[in-house]
Amino acid sequence: MAVIEQQEAPEKKGPSLVVQIAVLLVMTAAAIGMGWFSGGYLNTTRDAGPQKAEKPTRIDKAHVKTTDKATTRKDGKSVKEGDELGVQPIEAITTNLAAPSDVWVRMELSLVFDGDPDTAVAEDIHQDFLAFMRTVKLPQVEGASGFQHLKEDLEERARIRSHGRVKKILIRTLLFE
Repeated sequence: MAVIEQQEAPEKKGPSLVVQIAVLLVMTAAAIGMGWFSGGYLNTTRDAGPQKAEKPTRIDKAHVKTTDKATTRKDGKSVKEGDELGVQPIEAITTNLAAPSDVWVRMELSLVFDGDPDTAVAEDIHQDFLAFMRTVKLPQVEGASGFQHLKEDLEERARIRSHGRVKKILIRTLLFE
């Protein structure tokens, strides 16, 4: 029994150093190839880029001819009633935020109506925005994404208050003090 105890179990051999280096080189070459391929693919999609967009046309009442059934622009395309957009600036909103309460905000906005602007609806929206801005906290509006969320919230409130007549909000000035 003493002889059995003295014998050592055979050592397990791992892969040789040459095999390990070869596997490392193959994996490195595969990573370089995948990076080169994906970089080339992304570069070709970036070069295509957005196609040149047409300039937006603005419909002015001076350039619109009226007919019996529809109105037509001077370029000949027909425009139905209510397709024109009206912009209504509202009074500046100056109030303090919910937290911290010593931070003040001043906003100058315009409402883009579908059709002719309605002053009474614009005043209701102004009061709603004033009440809403008093509930906003500063961390909610920090950064670009905070600004985007604030604008989306204001647009949603305006659409609800105007029963869908307000299509967009134009933020002319936004100042925190």
